[in-house]
Amino acid sequence: MREKRYYEIDKHGRALFHNQVDFCIGTGRMGLALQKEYQEQLRLVQEEIGFQHIRGHGLFSDDMAIYQEFEDESGVKRAEYNFTYLDLVMDSYRELGLRPFLELGFMPDKIASGDQTIFYWKGNTTPPQNYEAWCHMVTATLRHLMERYGEEEVVSWPIEVWNEPNLPGFWKDADMEEYFKLFLWTFRAIKELDCRFRVGGPAICGVQDELWIREFLSFCRREKIGLDFVTRHHYTTELPERVGHYGYTSLTDAEQGFANLKTTRDIIDSFEEFAGMEIHITEFNTSYIPNCPLHDTNQNAAYIAQQLSRLGDVNESYSYWTFGDIFEEQGVPFTPFHGGFGLVANGGIPKPTFWSFKFYKDLQGECVLKNQDMVLLRTKEGGYQGILWNAGRERTGRELDFTLDFPVDKEGEYLLITKTVDEDTCNPLRLWHNMGEPSSLSEKQKKLLKEAARPFLESRRLKEEDGKVRVSLTVKEYGVVYFEISPVREVGDRGYDYGRVIG
Repeated sequence: MREKRYYEIDKHGRALFHNQVDFCIGTGRMGLALQKEYQEQLRLVQEEIGFQHIRGHGLFSDDMAIYQEFEDESGVKRAEYNFTYLDLVMDSYRELGLRPFLELGFMPDKIASGDQTIFYWKGNTTPPQNYEAWCHMVTATLRHLMERYGEEEVVSWPIEVWNEPNLPGFWKDADMEEYFKLFLWTFRAIKELDCRFRVGGPAICGVQDELWIREFLSFCRREKIGLDFVTRHHYTTELPERVGHYGYTSLTDAEQGFANLKTTRDIIDSFEEFAGMEIHITEFNTSYIPNCPLHDTNQNAAYIAQQLSRLGDVNESYSYWTFGDIFEEQGVPFTPFHGGFGLVANGGIPKPTFWSFKFYKDLQGECVLKNQDMVLLRTKEGGYQGILWNAGRERTGRELDFTLDFPVDKEGEYLLITKTVDEDTCNPLRLWHNMGEPSSLSEKQKKLLKEAARPFLESRRLKEEDGKVRVSLTVKEYGVVYFEISPVREVGDRGYDYGRVIG
């Protein structure tokens, strides 16, 4: 089934497009940053895409070893702090040009009020038994970071209090009042340390999100909390069907998700003192489980390409969960392609969705057109850039034929560059399947999979006619195509004749 799309582009057109694709990226718990494969995947992501911030769980979990206790000479227990691993992790982030988006959690066992934990690595999700001890640990950690990296630098790092307290697994009993207490104590302690810190919450996900946002803002109003930003999460799949190690699920209607995000915007704007406040989506993906095969597919890449075109409409930023597959919420994965959250599969293999982010990062200029299938920008040099996608919730066999007429200022020829990611051109998952789905990759297999994980690059020259350049492109099902158009400037060497060379 082929569908045709024709557009005559208005170079003076303007479309809403707030492109913050590189603001933040998610990671598993911070302790994983001490692993070699983790660092290699993050370096690849930074070299190809380049994010500004990184956010993950477990800053205060016991594997980071920050909170410690000892008995003084009189037998009284006192707190002390160990920043050895924190320094290693933060140094590695800063080396790669990343600033933390600090998520404060989970609870050190020694000051936790209970023994409820979450995940394979047992992050404690109970309130502190002593709020003063919690706040002292938070401020001591921030003070240490300020001394190490400089006050001006560290106060620019956004701070989020806890993670998904509206879910009982992440916060005991999903106790709203107890979370508000945690937020109030933490907010005041941080602001007392340095009022320049920017602190936000409530980092909710899904369940009763409208109620939580409204009640959270009402609480901030009552307590006269000078909130700096609001955070929430965004996932777009149905409940998964569990089969063996995996969860199979279906995508939801993208419009429903965008409408839900708009509801959060409307609630915030209904509070006079918070109207227009920044919303940061500190986690988003299609599925919310780390063993969903959808994450490894071209279908995921096309759906995310559509998401990236609109997530900035009502949100300041949106952080993909996560950059890589070194991740252990449900244990250590058995295979390189196991449906992990990451943009990069274990072995350093980019997934198709990796390139959706790369393509958006490369966009520069003024947006002249955005719709359900594309986003187009006009560059300062008088050319154009754009991304086309063919997203779908289920397979239909649909292919999209685009014909685009671009007005140009200069006569002559134009260079068209295209980079294609679809099931035929950039599909390491298919090659891995054809290999027999090996759980342990040889170096030869890794090399082949990396070769299969690159976009297909094409180029051709187009002639300007009557002040326009026509571009015709086909986007296969679940495909994503990046393109750019620029004037050709001939600078060939004396005597070189390309036509004769290829003749």
